[in-house]
Amino acid sequence: MMRRVLERPCTLAMLIGFQFAFMVYFSFGGLRSLTFIFGHSIEPSFDYSRTHDVYSNLSLVNSMVLPTSTAEDILLPRCPERSPYLVGPITVTFSQTPSLKKVQDKNPLVIKGGEYKPPNCEARHRTAVIIPHRNRETHLRHLLYYLHPFLQRQQLHYRIYIIHQAGNSTFNRAKLLNVGVKEALRDEDWDCLFLHDVDLIPENDFNLYVCDPWSPKHASVAMNKFSYNLPYPMYFGGVSALTPDQYMKMNGFPNEYWGWGGEDDDIATRVRLAGMKITRPSVAVGHYKMVKHKGDHGNEENPHRFDLLIRTQRMWKTDGMNSLNYKLLARELEHLYTNVTVDIGVDPRAKKPLRNRGPTPPPIRRYVNKTSSTSVDSQIRNQADKLTNVSEINGVEPSAENKGPVVAPESTTTEKLSLPIASAPPRERVEDKQIRVIRSTEDNNNKAQVKEVQADVARRGRAQRSSKLERQVDSFRAKPQDDVGKSLPQSDLSRAPV
Repeated sequence: MMRRVLERPCTLAMLIGFQFAFMVYFSFGGLRSLTFIFGHSIEPSFDYSRTHDVYSNLSLVNSMVLPTSTAEDILLPRCPERSPYLVGPITVTFSQTPSLKKVQDKNPLVIKGGEYKPPNCEARHRTAVIIPHRNRETHLRHLLYYLHPFLQRQQLHYRIYIIHQAGNSTFNRAKLLNVGVKEALRDEDWDCLFLHDVDLIPENDFNLYVCDPWSPKHASVAMNKFSYNLPYPMYFGGVSALTPDQYMKMNGFPNEYWGWGGEDDDIATRVRLAGMKITRPSVAVGHYKMVKHKGDHGNEENPHRFDLLIRTQRMWKTDGMNSLNYKLLARELEHLYTNVTVDIGVDPRAKKPLRNRGPTPPPIRRYVNKTSSTSVDSQIRNQADKLTNVSEINGVEPSAENKGPVVAPESTTTEKLSLPIASAPPRERVEDKQIRVIRSTEDNNNKAQVKEVQADVARRGRAQRSSKLERQVDSFRAKPQDDVGKSLPQSDLSRAPV
């Protein structure tokens, strides 16, 4: 019976349909996608058309401040798991740039160095916010204005570090974050390291600035730059959070990404290679607004980022925190942040500026002539000093005073000429031309001399052969007659006339 049912065409079609539905189900996110389709989402929903002032409820947070003498004697209770002062969506505008004095007045419990502790409870989480920075003072003021009350309502013990890159060399965000982590861990054993871009403002305080103890967290899931959507699944840029153990397990961030782009994808690859995965808050919670700005001078697009990404799997264990080098220039405790100024070096791939070079020197050649061994270059230089007329250089018929271009004598090997330096005077450039003319003249003369020698050898050979024959004839004629007769055989003597 069962066999007949399975052999029916409709049964096979149903099985294929179930398999297809199963594949579609998991490709679109499983149960989460189905609940979204049917209108029962498990994610929290917020109405961003109704936002709250960033400083609302902050007076309630700081209203229960205990006197200093009493606070030292009383053991404070631990803060609740979820702060009761959260308001959700926040109004973020950039119409006016707040001054640092205004931000300081609105956050009176923030002590020097940008550190804050809840006044009426013991914080459950300790977070260091690390911000790479250079030439973004306006963005920094906006971020400090919103971030301080944002974190205070979450009842965190936090401190803000601004890692400032000194000099005008190419910007290196990832290396500055490595420096910030190292400098922050010198102050305290922080539970969480929040790595934050200076131009991103959080828009929902339910986006808690605490770490996931199991996996690195990417907090800036939905930015207005990308229409509040994640641009691609492995995106890890903007704002991210890692525990110190997670950060060291992946050897921190790469140090070789100079300029814009590439380091975020490298970091996401490091997370995977270290055996971890990326976690994220819901899109409804991870809202961020970016401060509009143009491209920075010194932070241009990195042309080598794709080459560096290819080598990530091979180099991630050697390029990172274990190869970090920098020079600490200043460490200042400002009212709203700790300013760390460092020199992280320059991009080794940057093109070196071209020098102002003089005229191209003539090619150095060696002259060989077997008929003489006299040095040439010294005579060329001496003769070049004598040649001052342009007509002489160009091979024009010389005047009575100047007897034309000087032909250098034959030599076996010439010495190397010293190259003209970048700031050589015009006199040296003229002499270079003179030397080239003399050398070209010498080449022609050498060829003529070779032909002349060959012809002379031929003439001498013919002359030697003819002179030898003449000497033999003369010596024969000069002998006495008796000697001639003696030299003749007896048969010839008998025939001689009497």
